[in-house]
Amino acid sequence: MFVLKRDGRREPVQFDKITARIKKLCYGLHDAVDPTKVAMRVIEGVYDGVTTTELDNLAAEVAATNAVTHPDYAQLASRIAVSNLHKATKKSFTETMKGLHEYVDPITGENASLIAEDVWEIIQKNSELLDSSIIYDRDFSYDFFGFKTLERSYLLKIEGQIAERPQQMLMRVAVGIHKDDMDSAIETYNMMSEGWFTHATPTLFNAGTPKPQMSSCFLLTTKEDSISGIYDTLKQCAKISQNAGGIGLAIHDIRATGSYIKGT
Repeated sequence: MFVLKRDGRREPVQFDKITARIKKLCYGLHDAVDPTKVAMRVIEGVYDGVTTTELDNLAAEVAATNAVTHPDYAQLASRIAVSNLHKATKKSFTETMKGLHEYVDPITGENASLIAEDVWEIIQKNSELLDSSIIYDRDFSYDFFGFKTLERSYLLKIEGQIAERPQQMLMRVAVGIHKDDMDSAIETYNMMSEGWFTHATPTLFNAGTPKPQMSSCFLLTTKEDSISGIYDTLKQCAKISQNAGGIGLAIHDIRATGSYIKGT
């Protein structure tokens, strides 16, 4: 059987290579974590033409299921998943943002930039500083559940494929907030990256993008006790929700069930 590598080459499946890759990521973990055990389970799922990306995904899932025997297996799962993403994405923050900024809708052929024009100009102007300030090893500090959550919802994608790494997301957010204030942007990046705090979901989703809606909570009341008032309010809620805002809605202005309605 053959495995399809990321560069398109095919090579025979080798148990020793799979084991060596997993073992390399076991540094500092408890001796209870057995890379050979994980590799044996991975081999069971191999088929001809399987990709190295699929092998990594399978290895991460296998490691995660073994977390019930020792919690360090969850850390191994996270490391495999992060390493897999790093192999599939660009190391340069500037190059990653360039790809997101220049994205073209494959169906319409029109520009569908995922990075705001002003933010992209700032990134270009400060590319060396921003690229050198990112510490990608910090991606390995996420646990498996946290990393998979980032993969599923937070990291920007191009045609369904994840295009940015967690550290690049944090730097995008920092630049999106502070713009030309590089000192504050780098400070914010480092504090988020080191786990001192995190911004709320709308900020992580939208900072640095063409729709930089970064507020978390919106409190509304119905416009009036009428069909038009109710549905105008519903429209407001839909627009807020579209950009990841949370909603608190007071409906005490709406009459109770069974109330008299004039004219009907």
